[in-house]
Amino acid sequence: MPLLPFTNPMPELGLTLLQLARAAIAHRFGQAMPASADLPELHQPGATFVTLTKQGDLRGCIGSLEAWRPLLTDVQENACAAAFRDPRFSPLSEAELPRTRVEVSLLTPAELLKWRDEADALAQLRPNIDGVIFTAGGHRSTFLPQVWEQLPDPAEFMAHLKQKAGLSADYWGQNVQLERYSVKKWKEPLS
Repeated sequence: MPLLPFTNPMPELGLTLLQLARAAIAHRFGQAMPASADLPELHQPGATFVTLTKQGDLRGCIGSLEAWRPLLTDVQENACAAAFRDPRFSPLSEAELPRTRVEVSLLTPAELLKWRDEADALAQLRPNIDGVIFTAGGHRSTFLPQVWEQLPDPAEFMAHLKQKAGLSADYWGQNVQLERYSVKKWKEPLS
């Protein structure tokens, strides 16, 4: 199956992904799944992250770094995982759902970065554009491009990414692998 093309997806796709994510969570509470547009893109492989916020605070975020299943399935599974299986939070309650805002990020395929040293790697990062995957040995973490809003300095961004992977903020070695990706994101309006 070909990867989902990533040439400025139409707004209808974003609205549909948001509806599918919310409906998948609501379905776990016994609510009916409303019909949504059956777009061809939904049946192609796609990688998404679903981020939940409540009053501006993170309430859950889970996703896929690689497109290995249909986009429809990926967004529904990641929505439920963000709501009920993010280890940083207790499972979302039905009472919280109406006050919870859903955001869906559709990822491009990751691109491996070649670097000479950490300074060279940091110089290649594009703040507010790049999502970054950090891998070193058995340690792995990622930050979506949205994280640049809280961590605009590349060195600070990287330090937090290493800590998220379970390493020290100053860790660097030849086993480090960096990949970058970009996203198209859609967020429910504030109610």
